[in-house]
Amino acid sequence: MKLKNVRSLALAGCALLALGYAAAQTAPASTVSPAGSSTPAESKSINDWLMRMHEASKKRAYIGTFVVSAGGAMSSSKIWHVCDGNQQMERVDTLTGAPRSTFRHNDQVVTFMPEHKVARSEKRESLGMFPDLLRSTDSRIADFYKAGKEGTERVAGVDAEVIALVPKDKMRFGYKVWAEREKGLLVKLQTLDLDGKVLEEAAFSELQLDAPVKMDKLLQMMKKTDGYKVEKPVLIKTTASAEGWTFKSAIPGFKPMSCYKRPAGPDGGDEPLQWIFSDGLASVSIFVEPFDAQRHAKPSTLSLGATQTMTRQLDNYWLTVMGEVPLSTLKLFANGLERSK
Repeated sequence: MKLKNVRSLALAGCALLALGYAAAQTAPASTVSPAGSSTPAESKSINDWLMRMHEASKKRAYIGTFVVSAGGAMSSSKIWHVCDGNQQMERVDTLTGAPRSTFRHNDQVVTFMPEHKVARSEKRESLGMFPDLLRSTDSRIADFYKAGKEGTERVAGVDAEVIALVPKDKMRFGYKVWAEREKGLLVKLQTLDLDGKVLEEAAFSELQLDAPVKMDKLLQMMKKTDGYKVEKPVLIKTTASAEGWTFKSAIPGFKPMSCYKRPAGPDGGDEPLQWIFSDGLASVSIFVEPFDAQRHAKPSTLSLGATQTMTRQLDNYWLTVMGEVPLSTLKLFANGLERSK
């Protein structure tokens, strides 16, 4: 994952998952291994499914329109994706809200904001959006989720296998995924709360597989920045320990993935920091910045679909913690952070 401001991370979190049915079913009852352990067969099964979906999202050529809904809000986007050997190219256009066109060529991302005539250029390994489910290729996912097949359904004219990913503890949400039968492309995704109710849903409403997407044409469009002010946000890779931060105790299943900071503003002070964690499916980001009494209100919590947000003051710092996890898990992150120096 990559450093984003709070607003864009919230949008990306919503785009990852989203729309709700009134009721959703969890996986059929079965013997569950304790959280933190899994049998070799369980690990192979769930990891095989997830890697198949992950690879399909990278290697299949497709054009589609997907709809995302969370917390009563709905949005839609159109996506073009093509792969040529090790070269990845995709374009995502928003169809609702402010117009945005985002292009990604491997790890280079350019987002066009036509109403401001601004193009933002940055490096990211992925857009972190539907239909890519995995946040990391962690073989320990089976220690914290069990998987069960629930039959087949059609989504956007495509036959799909339905798979439930059920958490083995109450520290993470569950998922229900619809994967195209032929090669495993994710065509629909639901995020379920601890009671099995749908918090968010993302699904293709139209999908053309093996579409004739031309990489060179998309590259030309990506490079066409005439008339736009090109912004290149500066990100500095670091570690939490180097910045003087640590946790009182580890959060089960969540591993630190990366840590970035931005250069300090003109008024000096500490650089804003983002520390990213993931259990392979869900992710949590901790944003740390100097406390400013004029800008930072009282501590608060906010829920939008599966995305929870908490803010609080810690000594001379202001924390914003955001992730697709239960609020109780987010509190462990928010309250567990401390200065190490």
